[in-house]
Amino acid sequence: MRRRLLSGPAPRPLIAVLLAVVASAAWAAWLGWDQQRDVHPDGTQTGPYEAWQVIGLVVTLLVPVCWAAFRGHAAATVAGVTAGLTIAAAYDWSDDASGLFVIGAGMVMVGSLAVTAGVCALVGAVGRQRPPARTHG
Repeated sequence: MRRRLLSGPAPRPLIAVLLAVVASAAWAAWLGWDQQRDVHPDGTQTGPYEAWQVIGLVVTLLVPVCWAAFRGHAAATVAGVTAGLTIAAAYDWSDDASGLFVIGAGMVMVGSLAVTAGVCALVGAVGRQRPPARTHG
């Protein structure tokens, strides 16, 4: 018996890879283009990202994270999103001559791991509280 490629549920490694690609693409769309620091009149620097860019990244990733977690792919979701954001951050910041980009990428890894795991746990808890669907017949 032959199975078609898209028949049945997707394997968990495929979900993780797809979410890693989505997370990396979202990083590129929201943060990858902004490389300039803002210099204020008093000489202090901020940036290169604005708060709205990071918020946009988070809100963009909430949709696929919640979808995958609701469908029971919490581990693949956490692994995929964490890997995607960590790889994107390390690549984006790798031109830093000080080498401190490794610490920043590590912080992105820990933060995205914690937040994605928390969102998956919350979505899983809400999904388990729903009453079972009734069948008529």
